[in-house]
Amino acid sequence: MIRPIAALCLMLAAAPGFAESEKEADCRYQSEVAAAVQKARLDGVREQELITAIAATNPQWPERYNNAIPILGGEVYKLKKRDLRKVDLGAQWRQMCLSQ
Repeated sequence: MIRPIAALCLMLAAAPGFAESEKEADCRYQSEVAAAVQKARLDGVREQELITAIAATNPQWPERYNNAIPILGGEVYKLKKRDLRKVDLGAQWRQMCLSQ
């Protein structure tokens, strides 16, 4: 009986660690989407073709993250390419996400 209780205590103690790793994974996927949108913009992909172009790269994030592509795309396509070349949107997005 002591072993199941000890195992349960260990699982509960580790629970905050699980939540953090889920957040890290979520931020990683979000940053990958941001980086893919930036790359497509710099590669000359038209905004209307953005979703199709990114899908053709077989991204490794869960499908639900595809919903962010048109939202991010709208903002990224407002930027000038010369300004976009100077930043790493993926890294900036990940840092911002993890800090929240």
